[in-house]
Amino acid sequence: MTRNTQKWLAIVCSATVVLAAGCSNLKSPATADVAVSKAAIENAAAADGMEFAPVEMNSAREKMAKANKAMADKDYKLAGNWANQAEVDAKLAQGKANTAKAKIASDALQEDIRVLREELDRANK
Repeated sequence: MTRNTQKWLAIVCSATVVLAAGCSNLKSPATADVAVSKAAIENAAAADGMEFAPVEMNSAREKMAKANKAMADKDYKLAGNWANQAEVDAKLAQGKANTAKAKIASDALQEDIRVLREELDRANK
């Protein structure tokens, strides 16, 4: 083999290895996206997302089901897209749930403060 032939052969082999590695990783990002989305949905559910943000939770679960179907169909790009959308919906549900719970706690605290002020006013009269 000539030096040019060896050089081209090395380039072709390197390109083949890079392409093969790239194609084998097509499943990995979608798998990671689905796993992250599943965790986000579980976190939102643990934060009482169904109670305080049922629309968002249902949307997240529906999109997660679509992501799982796309994974089963080996459409990894679509699976990643659905998984990312499910994650956003789950995080929104978790945020709404946390906000609602914080508001409830704040309202209770404000009521306690009001009662204490009334008691102080009565005691000072």
